[in-house]
Amino acid sequence: MLEKAVGFDTKWLIPDLEDSVPSSEKQTARRIVAEHIPYLAKAKKLLIPRVNSMASGLAEDDINAVISNDIIGISIGKIGNANEVADLEAILVNAERRAGVSIGRTTILPFLESAEAVINAYSICKSSDRIRWAAFGAEDFSADMGISRTVDETEANTQTALEPGLAYPRSAVAMAARAAGVHALDTPFTKFRDSQGLRDESLLAKSIGYKGKLAIHPSQVEVIELIFMPTVAEIDRARRVLAIAAEAEAGGRGSISLDGEMIDMPVILRAQNVLRNAGFYDDSN
Repeated sequence: MLEKAVGFDTKWLIPDLEDSVPSSEKQTARRIVAEHIPYLAKAKKLLIPRVNSMASGLAEDDINAVISNDIIGISIGKIGNANEVADLEAILVNAERRAGVSIGRTTILPFLESAEAVINAYSICKSSDRIRWAAFGAEDFSADMGISRTVDETEANTQTALEPGLAYPRSAVAMAARAAGVHALDTPFTKFRDSQGLRDESLLAKSIGYKGKLAIHPSQVEVIELIFMPTVAEIDRARRVLAIAAEAEAGGRGSISLDGEMIDMPVILRAQNVLRNAGFYDDSN
């Protein structure tokens, strides 16, 4: 699977050492992933290996095996509080030093997937400069809370995007990440053959502030990118908003409108966000 990933039309990959690997195969998986990291990096893939949780006792050995200048960072599940992030940082510093990697280079993508993690989401996201993203993990969160998931039901037309048990934690993680200045990534959609379900859940995640969604199958990437990248119409309108706002500012006018809508600062900021997400807006300008 790692060798096939070279041909995937996506830049970012998360080789998994955690839940997809049985306990008896942890050491084998660690070796295989470590061996394939240079191969994947040479193919211009941006790598964030997913290591086992701090509570597992396996995280340090995982990190020592994968740490190198060929990875962007590490992903880690079941982070519950900021103290665990501090312990993780200490492991990373030692691993970086041994591997000859610049201290602080390795980023952290924590998965927030328990009641404790949701309650502590803001303090976790603010706990380290290494954290650039935070992911909501619905599967483990549901297990932690002892609730069932709609995605587990077998009916063909199940509305997985409308799961009431996930409404609060999903929103709480997105809001905490935004307040901390990091990007929120939504939980993977496990029914990888259900493209409509993936689309619905991605639209929901985008509507509450998520900047992306994790994929578990190559076929999901195109759908996710189409949802989270601004459309041509959105980009065009954002450009028109900023152009008319700049024209009004130059003319000393404080009140302007576009297509019958009042253009004020929140509208301008939303337009900037659209162009920023599309890669067309630089905050330094």
